Amino acid sequence: MPATTTTPVTRERLNGLMQAYKSTSLLRTAVELGVFDALADGPATADALALRLGTHPRGTRILLDAMVAISLAWLDGDAYHLPPGAEQFLASKSPQYLGDMTKVISSDWEWDALKRLTEAVRHGGTVMDEHAETAEYEYWVDFASFASAIATPTARVMTDALGDFSAARPSLRVLDLACGHGIYGYTFAQRHTQATVTSLDWDNVVPVAARHAERLGVADRVDYRTGDMFTAPLGGPYDVVMLTNVLHHFSEERGIELLRRAREALTPDGRLALVGFTTGAGTPAEDPAPYLFSILMLVWTAEGEVHSRAAYDRMLAASGFAEPELHTVAHLPLRVLIASPADLPAR
Repeated sequence: MPATTTTPVTRERLNGLMQAYKSTSLLRTAVELGVFDALADGPATADALALRLGTHPRGTRILLDAMVAISLAWLDGDAYHLPPGAEQFLASKSPQYLGDMTKVISSDWEWDALKRLTEAVRHGGTVMDEHAETAEYEYWVDFASFASAIATPTARVMTDALGDFSAARPSLRVLDLACGHGIYGYTFAQRHTQATVTSLDWDNVVPVAARHAERLGVADRVDYRTGDMFTAPLGGPYDVVMLTNVLHHFSEERGIELLRRAREALTPDGRLALVGFTTGAGTPAEDPAPYLFSILMLVWTAEGEVHSRAAYDRMLAASGFAEPELHTVAHLPLRVLIASPADLPAR
């Protein structure tokens, strides 16, 4: 056999893979019950925590011991403590709090779909009656409500990437297609006070975006539209069109259709800003995140998957855009692509 650096399959590794869902369930439950917040106030016994949280003493002790087993807590005598990093990322008062992402990355919506992965592989796409492409799918309300921990740093990268283009313009009209939480457009508007934002999404999602706009102090410069991004009137023209975490839900052909709509809504010298996973030139083992995300797209969409950088270039070229600039986001597998029209007028 040829030499390989692939991680070998062992009994221990298989045992870990088979039980990984238990660790996820522990993390979700500890976040939901407020265990990390309680321990951030100081070490406590299982009985004391049960009294504080309103949980059963036996259930609390078993949960805490299991958390110790996977290093989400540590035990000194009969007192449980938070491990290093837990207060930073799992206590809700921390500015770096990630606990809400359990409602997105490890949600029941995703788990219910992944239970049917075998059927989806045989079928070649989703077999769910309700899925990511279903109108007003309730998952998108949770996504809009709780995904700011990932959206905020990515929105800052996007805003930085558009900085030179935006600074020279006395006014900026922005369209955020399938806006979700709206944080990309609102972060941009925070930086550029001459910007107004049109946020488009389903009827059940837009109210969540409106709350984020209020929280970020830009609500007076935001307009809302509802409907399907493929068919709803877009208005315009806009200086910037944002399309974030969307194209992996569709085939290249469907992506081109959406990008052409974005191009039609853009000013002749405007900018398209994309966010999403991309696959690169390396193997899946070298960059696993986008390939694991494609599994979710397989169970959750008809034809979606994470597209390669070359596929993005093809879609953009077919839609009237030049080759995009690529920007990375620290500690996240997302990419920001900024594209200008291929026939950009000379200045």
